[in-house]
Amino acid sequence: MQVVETLKRPPNIFDHPWIIRLLERIALPLLKWRGWTHHVEAPAEKKYVLILAPHTSNWDFLMMFPVGLLLKRRVKFMIKHSVFIGPVGSVLRWLGGIAVDRSNRNNFVQQMVDEFDRADEMVLIIAPEGTRKPVPQWKQGFYHIAREAGVPIVRCYLDAGSRRAGIWAPFYPTGNIEADMRALRADYDTVVPRHPEKFIRLDSTETRS
Repeated sequence: MQVVETLKRPPNIFDHPWIIRLLERIALPLLKWRGWTHHVEAPAEKKYVLILAPHTSNWDFLMMFPVGLLLKRRVKFMIKHSVFIGPVGSVLRWLGGIAVDRSNRNNFVQQMVDEFDRADEMVLIIAPEGTRKPVPQWKQGFYHIAREAGVPIVRCYLDAGSRRAGIWAPFYPTGNIEADMRALRADYDTVVPRHPEKFIRLDSTETRS
C-alpha cells in the first residue's frame, strides 16, 4: 500500500473553525433526526489513530463525519486513489483525505509515521477491516502506525442496533500484537453493524480456531 500524494500540509477544512461550528450545527441535528445519538468525549491526546468498525457500508464514513467534528482535532483519512479525480479529489483533500494505492504497501507505515512526526495535532481515521466484505482478520497497518509513531489507538463504533455512535478510551499498543488485536476487537462483538452478514466477530473466529 503506497500513499500516492506528497504528505505536505494542504489547505484543510479544520483550518477554518467557523466552518466546523457551522457544520456541527447542521450535521449533529441531522444525526439526531435520523434517530442516532452520539456519545463522544474527545480524547485529550493531540495525536492518535482512530479506527472505525464495523465497516459494512459506504454510509459508515458519512455517519462518522459528525463524530469527526466533535474530536476538535485536525482529521485525516485514507481512501483509494482512484476516487481522487477532478473536483472530487480536491474536495476530498480539503476534507483531509489522503489518496492511497492499495496495490503497493512499500513505505506506507513509515510515511504515516512521518506525517504524525510533522504534525502538532492529527487524527488518522482508518477502517481496520480494509473492505466492506466480511474478513476474519483485521489488517494490521493501523497498529504498526500507532506503535511506531508512539500514539494511541482510539476505537470508534457505529451501532446500528441502538443507533448510537461513540468512541472508547485510548488504547496504547504494548508490542504484543496478538493480544492487543484481541483486546481492540473484543468490544466490537457487542456492536450491531448496518449489514451484520458482512461482519465477522472475534468470538466466531476464535471458535473456528
